[in-house]
Amino acid sequence: MSRSRKGVNACNDGNSLSGTSATRVCSESSDFLDHDIAQLTRIRSGPHELLSRGVRGRMRLPVSTLKMLVGREGNYTGRGRFSSADSCHVLSRYLPINGPWWVDRMQTRAYVSQFSADGSLFVAGFQRSYIRIYNVDRGWKVQKNILAKSLRWTITDTSLSPDQHFLVYSSLSPVVHIVNVGSAATESVANITEIHEGLDFSGDDHDDDDDDDGPGIFSVKFSTDGRELVAASSNNSIYVYDLESKRPSLRILAHKSDVNTVCFADETGHLIFSGSDDHLCKVWDRRCFVSQGKAAGVLIGHLEGVTFIDSRGDGRYFISNGKDQATKLWDIRKMSSNTAYNPWQRDPEWDYRWMEYPTHAKNLKHPHDQSLATYKGHSVLRTLIRCYFSPVYSTGQKYIYTGSRDGSLYIYDLVSGAQVACCHHHEDAVRDCSWHPFYPMIITSSWDGAIARWEFPGSNKEPSRWEPRRR
Repeated sequence: MSRSRKGVNACNDGNSLSGTSATRVCSESSDFLDHDIAQLTRIRSGPHELLSRGVRGRMRLPVSTLKMLVGREGNYTGRGRFSSADSCHVLSRYLPINGPWWVDRMQTRAYVSQFSADGSLFVAGFQRSYIRIYNVDRGWKVQKNILAKSLRWTITDTSLSPDQHFLVYSSLSPVVHIVNVGSAATESVANITEIHEGLDFSGDDHDDDDDDDGPGIFSVKFSTDGRELVAASSNNSIYVYDLESKRPSLRILAHKSDVNTVCFADETGHLIFSGSDDHLCKVWDRRCFVSQGKAAGVLIGHLEGVTFIDSRGDGRYFISNGKDQATKLWDIRKMSSNTAYNPWQRDPEWDYRWMEYPTHAKNLKHPHDQSLATYKGHSVLRTLIRCYFSPVYSTGQKYIYTGSRDGSLYIYDLVSGAQVACCHHHEDAVRDCSWHPFYPMIITSSWDGAIARWEFPGSNKEPSRWEPRRR
């Protein structure tokens, strides 16, 4: 970790299996994160004080599940049931690190994978034009097998609409395609069995069948109401696309290099977070952008390009992965005004796509770092590896988790900064990962072509080492 880790001890979970490693670290107390978000996290995931009574001097240690159940049955709180925070305290102790069990394997790299908001569907995107939607509740049956149109290099991102009727997918092209995934047909071949309508983000009048010109889209997301898309592009810009008028409603020349990631900050859609290869994270307020024409603020701290951003959903906090091999936690109240800024000077010869991170740079810190905390241990190399907050329902967002170049999944405690789990099995980079919104289950997708499932507790059987036939 990049800051103090007092009182951190190694914990042997006893669950390591042949070919798989899952290690934990537990913390009794820590001064790693002294900020409002630490208290907010404890409120969301901590037990009621009456359920934790009698645990003298150990209030920072988890209250045992047995003690929590005894307190509930004894109606210590007077409610006769667990609150959402009590439930999170219990559920968050049981990390989904047993496995892996295979979901699928393709003979091409897996780039993106995400659960739907209700956890009933899972979307995976692969390099060779393939997108698969699995029905989680029906034993991971393939509900939709999509062959993408006019692909340049790879599927860079996918996003499922809030009503789960439509999917958009992007590539290194200015045209994002939208598919009706609610139709009865399982096979969806672009403009042969089903229409994959092209949404042109460039605003240029060019043939939809010729996507060789124009910027590539690295990231695309639906708004909460499903009426808009926000996208990050290789021409240093952010786009907002109005789905009703079928045209971009806003283009922001946002950064001085590729914009790798973008997302709405909360359900209102007013605030947008972006991250770029210029090392900066920026906050954009659409309510005042037209009049001011600049970012609401800039957040400085990464030494290399930003690969991904995930919002906590409250319009205030977010995390980012960076090519400086770190995940950072941010509070937009600490952002700077949009003043002139000279990016951190680095070795111009270093390229994260095929070189290891320089040893001398691993302990460097930006002199004007505005982040709240930095989490290190994973590796952000070769591709735009993603990171996320853990689910609200089951964990109270008390963890952050990320893929890694070394083929592992890393989970960190948000408040203590401790690495609480590392699950290794893949043979290549884990580019994306997704924690089920309700169940103790995480899916990892890797450049080795495998989509793998990690659970707690899983079945009593050792995970199968059978390798699904490559397609």
